[in-house]
Amino acid sequence: MQRLHRFYRDPYPVYAEARHTRGLTFVPELDAWLVSRREDVREVLSHPDRFSSAGALRPDVLPGRRALSELVKGYGGAQAVLSADGEAHRRLRRPLTRGLSPMRVAAALPFVTERAEALVGGFAGDGRVEWMDAYARPLPAEVIGHLLGLDPADTPGAIHGGHQAEALLFAPLTEDEQVEAAQEIVALHHLLDRYARARRAEPRDDLITEMVRGLAPGSGELTHDQRREIVSNVQNLLLAGHLTATALLGSVVLNLLRDRSQWELLCARPELVPAAVEEAVRFDAPIQGFRRTVTEDVTLGGTRLRRDDVVFVSYASAGRDADPTTRPDAFDITRPAARHLSFGHGPHGCPGSQLAKEQVRITLEILIRELPGLRLERQDVAMAPTLIHRSPEELHLAW
Repeated sequence: MQRLHRFYRDPYPVYAEARHTRGLTFVPELDAWLVSRREDVREVLSHPDRFSSAGALRPDVLPGRRALSELVKGYGGAQAVLSADGEAHRRLRRPLTRGLSPMRVAAALPFVTERAEALVGGFAGDGRVEWMDAYARPLPAEVIGHLLGLDPADTPGAIHGGHQAEALLFAPLTEDEQVEAAQEIVALHHLLDRYARARRAEPRDDLITEMVRGLAPGSGELTHDQRREIVSNVQNLLLAGHLTATALLGSVVLNLLRDRSQWELLCARPELVPAAVEEAVRFDAPIQGFRRTVTEDVTLGGTRLRRDDVVFVSYASAGRDADPTTRPDAFDITRPAARHLSFGHGPHGCPGSQLAKEQVRITLEILIRELPGLRLERQDVAMAPTLIHRSPEELHLAW
């Protein structure tokens, strides 16, 4: 596990070596073939029939028997959009596409702005802040809770339950910690199930209502299987919608302040904020990548793959795959606009990418206006040991 976490904290040297090695590289830490070059990443994502999403997010840790005996008391375990293929994937994705449409995102922006300004205002007079806990985690939590239609009093517990679901599968927990995590996950399941049944009875203009309508058409009482599918997919959305934006809010501030000239340029030229957002997404993809399972013998990047082989499709490595003269390993907000793959591509492209980017845009606009003297208080910044959300564990800032 320690070796795996070292790789997770800084996978970019492995990505770079793989891009310059003929064929694909098998990475033991991932137990998969690494797809590191941009065109190979695009090839995989464009052909879900050859590269299945089943097992896209394989756990690093298998829960023990006591934890599993707790989990069966919940409503999870049904297939989620992340690991579905074909018509099943299209059916699970439709309510997400509707619920996260440009119109829905635009309607949420006044709420995002209000909460962002309130959070910054809460610490602006202190002279220093730990950014991740004070802002980068709370803002996306409040935003996804608002879009889902959760009562604000329920949002912190729901987010905590989502984090426990991540920890149970990707963190080295003791047996007792696993049981506690499983119990909190089950509590989340029951909370989301209550919301799903309430929205069936009284629909609202929110994401949970969209999920209920899309996954359980009709007006009758929800069946047990329908409840499991709705809960599983709302939980997936809750975690993905929170972690992606949190990762970006951490990495964009870190990378802007590591090179002081970038921050000063942004303050002097606020029109560069959209470019800064896109550069943050390209430079440090919030989700580093996902696994795909090969469904038929195929040659990819010069390597012959067999059916059931597993590849890890690195969105992050694809973002650094460019002409060396363009300095792809440098964070540069003046970089000419170019399409990247950091939010995926094809049928599995992230439906919430615009929502995440809007949160970063609004945040940068507030920071350059209210805290232009922002700087890193500590240079020793450790990244979270995970590929699910590339972000600092802590980020201490001063002004």
